[in-house]
Amino acid sequence: MDPVKKSLWSLHLTVILLGATALFSKVIPLSATDITFGRSIIACFMLFSLVKMTGGKLSLARKKDYFIGIGLGILMAAHWVSYFAAMQYSSVSVGMIALFTFPVITVLIEPFFEGIRLVWQDILSALVVLIGIFLIVPEVSLENDVTLGILVGIMSAVLYAFRNLCHRKYFSHYSGSLAMAYQTLVIFFCLSFFITPELLNASGQTYIYLALLGTFFTAVPHALIATSLQHLRAKTFSLVACMQPLYGVILAILVLDEQPNWQTYVGGLLVISAALYETVNTQKLHKK
Repeated sequence: MDPVKKSLWSLHLTVILLGATALFSKVIPLSATDITFGRSIIACFMLFSLVKMTGGKLSLARKKDYFIGIGLGILMAAHWVSYFAAMQYSSVSVGMIALFTFPVITVLIEPFFEGIRLVWQDILSALVVLIGIFLIVPEVSLENDVTLGILVGIMSAVLYAFRNLCHRKYFSHYSGSLAMAYQTLVIFFCLSFFITPELLNASGQTYIYLALLGTFFTAVPHALIATSLQHLRAKTFSLVACMQPLYGVILAILVLDEQPNWQTYVGGLLVISAALYETVNTQKLHKK
């Protein structure tokens, strides 16, 4: 199979798994920092084990790559913590939609990384995604936690956009598993100074949830994402991954009994349309 098509299939699969990560912000009774710390421990172990089992090298090729890995890990740590915090302040749907302003941010800043020009199709896709996001976000007041959740989610989006672009430009020559293994290792060390006693005194069920989050919903999909970025532009990843909020909203309805309004369905349709357009457009460009 063509590597670009394979990457697109993998990318569409991972958004389902990543969409489910939002639920853990509600079902795990811990702070965003504790959840991220527990997530990083499991994911780090799984990813390094995967690299070892597949015969890959655990060391990096150059000394400066270790510093790049540290920088990427710090960005990822801040992104993960703010991601869970956004949903804990508000709701799964609001937090996820706020996060998914990152495709617009990516489209706007990618030319500075890749030396390319913005085209009108990029702007149009970004605007469609932006309209869809604002339709899904419910009415808010500047005095309530929902507003805070949206602001934290947007901050998380900025961090995620920069992390993806930096990864593609400076770290994409490593396998997805190895790249994420080092980043989760950095997350573990960064957050070890901020964990609370609640994490150590958590119930067995909480640890099971953390194990599931760190394996099937973190190690596997993030390894696939990092691999996809070797063959796809960060903009493509960003817009295709915009289906993730819809999956998250559907899962929130089924598991958490959240009740979205009609704006959620219309906004979700716009977001998915933009993602599908970007996928088809990418395939056409690589056929030329």
